[in-house]
Amino acid sequence: MVQGGSALGSSANRNYISNAGFVVTADSVVVIDALGSPALAEELLAQIRRVTPLPVRHVIVTHYHADHIYGLQAFKAAGATVIAQRAAGSYLNSDTAVQRLKASREELFPWIDETTRLVPADRWIDGPTTLTIGGMEFRLQPVGPSHTPEDLVVYVPKLRMLFAGDLVFRGRVPFVGQADSGHWITALDELLAFPIDLVVPGHGPASSTARADLEMTRDYLVHLRRTMGEAARNMEPFEEAYAKADWSRFDKLPLFRAANRINAYNTYLLMEHEAK
Repeated sequence: MVQGGSALGSSANRNYISNAGFVVTADSVVVIDALGSPALAEELLAQIRRVTPLPVRHVIVTHYHADHIYGLQAFKAAGATVIAQRAAGSYLNSDTAVQRLKASREELFPWIDETTRLVPADRWIDGPTTLTIGGMEFRLQPVGPSHTPEDLVVYVPKLRMLFAGDLVFRGRVPFVGQADSGHWITALDELLAFPIDLVVPGHGPASSTARADLEMTRDYLVHLRRTMGEAARNMEPFEEAYAKADWSRFDKLPLFRAANRINAYNTYLLMEHEAK
């Protein structure tokens, strides 16, 4: 795997803020996620070539957030087939995706420019799917809507390894955004039943303490929903609820100041909606 920094995307860091991984099989390489710019994807391809001469034939996308997919065109040029969960199609065809790319061409220039494009999947999956590639089994499990509607995790039984995408943020506060945090918690509980020795999260270092790291992300989401849900039910103003909430378990994590307030506010709005 390669590990992006615990930061917000910028031209200074080339949008290198997420992780990607690859598995070498008997006849080819399977890549999970494509990083946040074509230049980063080219560097990952070069790293793979240092490990094996085998071709990259498949790229599995855990979700279509910019920091995970702007490198896809480099893998397509190398001959890879892109696989993703079908719900991502709605985002790709949306004005949001177009405007996000337009903004990225300015904010992340020169790493994202007029040549950077959105790449759809060559194969869309609709449910749990098992692929056997080079004698290696890959179990693709849709787990959205959670962090995004199209969340997908990849489990490799032979390695007892889970590529968790952004269902797991390790060593930093998760980015919740418009997530369905209730279903996200359910999905994490389901993943806790998998026999896992190693987790590659969407952000942060790989984890050999799978249960603890799955539980950390889950517990953060549970805390958001509990505190903001109580405030929403009591019609307590957000500012008051946020000020009195106990964030001590999480406030030392990287990006707490950047992410926690907006996470809490979006959760407050979600819990207001769910209470109606």
